[in-house]
Amino acid sequence: MNLEPSDEQRAAQRLAEDFVAREVAPYAAEWDRAESVDRSLVRRLGETGFLGLTLPEEYGGSGGDHLTYCMVLEELGRGDSAVRGIVSVTLGLVAKTVADRGDEEQKRRWLPGLASGELLGCFALTEPGTGSDAGNLTTRAVRRGGGGGDGGEYVVDGTKTFITNGTWADVILLFARTGGEPGHRGVTAFLVPADTPGISRRTLHGKLGLRGQATAEIAFEGVRVPASARLGPEGKGFSVAMAALAKGRMSVAAGCVGIARAALDAAVRYAGEREQFGGVIARHQLVQELLTDIAVDTDAARLLTWRVADLVDRGRPFATESSKAKLFASEAAVRAAGNALQVFGGYGYIDEYPVAKLLRDARVMTLYEGTSQIQKLVIGRALTGVSAF
Repeated sequence: MNLEPSDEQRAAQRLAEDFVAREVAPYAAEWDRAESVDRSLVRRLGETGFLGLTLPEEYGGSGGDHLTYCMVLEELGRGDSAVRGIVSVTLGLVAKTVADRGDEEQKRRWLPGLASGELLGCFALTEPGTGSDAGNLTTRAVRRGGGGGDGGEYVVDGTKTFITNGTWADVILLFARTGGEPGHRGVTAFLVPADTPGISRRTLHGKLGLRGQATAEIAFEGVRVPASARLGPEGKGFSVAMAALAKGRMSVAAGCVGIARAALDAAVRYAGEREQFGGVIARHQLVQELLTDIAVDTDAARLLTWRVADLVDRGRPFATESSKAKLFASEAAVRAAGNALQVFGGYGYIDEYPVAKLLRDARVMTLYEGTSQIQKLVIGRALTGVSAF
């Protein structure tokens, strides 16, 4: 693995850095207080090419490799994790899954709009009673007519929760139980237009962090879905979800590197300005220790994330490495934001300064797309060959 990014990768990173400085950073605190990112930002993300990264150009994508993708996601995470999450879900979880698993008609229908920002996607896996235990979801899709193949339709009933982009999405990547088999064997994936009759959506307010994201509860009541909307074979949806999450954890890790970088930048700047005991606090060794810990965590998290991107681009297995990157980077982001707050002292505890938001945003990274404990189970299972579930 060459650790020196190419000129093209650096150019994409600079483009993202400029975009964040112009379109994101000046408004991040305002969006956090309002609990909503400016919806028009999605189209601008598409126009810049960020929503089409790694997608085939024949379907409206902007191409590029996964290291470029991670570098861009790091910059977005540095500016506002809520914006990074919008991209991670609609591109990383939904559009990439359609590109990998969809048939030609599904690719033509959904990918151009998702890549341009005209459409937005959400990933509807989590349920009120099944978070980490995703294999035992209870939303049901009952087959009606058509026999086998693509004929007939499914009728969906159930509820999903904590769905990023849920109230904004135009297409829902839905996971529902279609068979009587227990656990993951009865789960099927579908691409469902969000305006299908019987779907109702409610925004969840009062979150600790990532307030700018449109996080939702989605209810399905007698929703009729044609069999042609099925993504992959019936009963194979759990593998679709796990493959998407393996790449999604790379996205989360990249965003966590961005949080840690933002914490380091803010803490170094403040330490060079704040005077106590006759000089700036950057002179004090214990403050330097806090800054050093953030810097080391940031670099280590970035290298773990880049290793995943390299494996993906070379077509090598990457799921365990993705769990390692997500585990370390998410916990590192929490440590980095906490250390930065310590540098700021009491001023870090108010939202006039950026570190309180960084800490709130970082905390959820250890929870979604698989908690830290789930990542440890995944890694332990890979090390021992013994199932953790």
